[in-house]
Amino acid sequence: MLKDRVVAVTGAARGIGREVALLCAREGAAVVVNDFGGSASGEGGDSAPADEVVREIEQAGGSAVANMASISEPEGAESIIQDAVTKFGRIDAVVNNAGFLRDAIFHKMSISDWQAVVNVHLNGYFYVAKAAARYFREQESGSYVNFTSTSGLIGNVGQANYSAAKMGVVGLSNSIALDMQRYGVRSNCIAPFAWSRMTAGIPATTEAEKQRVERFKSMSADKVASLAAFLCADVSRDVTGQIFSVRKNEIFLFNRPLPIRSAHRGEGWTVESIASDLIPAFRASFHPLQKSAEVFPWDPI
Repeated sequence: MLKDRVVAVTGAARGIGREVALLCAREGAAVVVNDFGGSASGEGGDSAPADEVVREIEQAGGSAVANMASISEPEGAESIIQDAVTKFGRIDAVVNNAGFLRDAIFHKMSISDWQAVVNVHLNGYFYVAKAAARYFREQESGSYVNFTSTSGLIGNVGQANYSAAKMGVVGLSNSIALDMQRYGVRSNCIAPFAWSRMTAGIPATTEAEKQRVERFKSMSADKVASLAAFLCADVSRDVTGQIFSVRKNEIFLFNRPLPIRSAHRGEGWTVESIASDLIPAFRASFHPLQKSAEVFPWDPI
């Protein structure tokens, strides 16, 4: 599916990113394996994990190059795309997957932890996408695969930074799809469920939390890779602006926020009439506050 194509995968040394990089290589793509080798909280740096994925791809007969740049800086993001063009002559798809967690209850979250997560999960995805955009425009083709999360799409406790960034990724991806459609470029989102370093930190003190962790352990990262590789391939050329989710062998299509109710008042609305008429009419359609685990309570199939 990806023969003669070049794919750049951020956060490609471990977890979902690693599985995406390996599968794209098996499908024939040359791969830029980007990972600065930080911890699950985004600290430190190590070239060994990315180098190991490159070795695995090359030993299987594929082509790959390691890149250790942090996508939180525009120069680092630019280097990923430049490595693709310099080493392999082109860039055909970008998989924005890099990220880490710094969880805390909203009112206890530090400014630095807010900025660090947003800088990678949202700003970084923009930087990498922008670096690839001029090549995509010139060749009038290209695909962006942007990883979001049900923490943003639905909600989760203690993840204001991550949830806000991941919901922002949806807006970014949709804007790219709209702005770049004239050049034959597509952009889609995937919200993955998978056991990885990031989900290994899920608290498990209550019985419900322990059951959730066990569900996650049954959902391996390689299950997500097939959809990502498909979205990178030319066969997905008519799929753009969509939000998918992968949960073991289940694939979901999410909708975008759209109007569900309306009310009109010829003379306009006052504070009083909103309280007396509008809210009672709308209340049955209000969505409840929910966490991702409450929307997906069944065992993964």
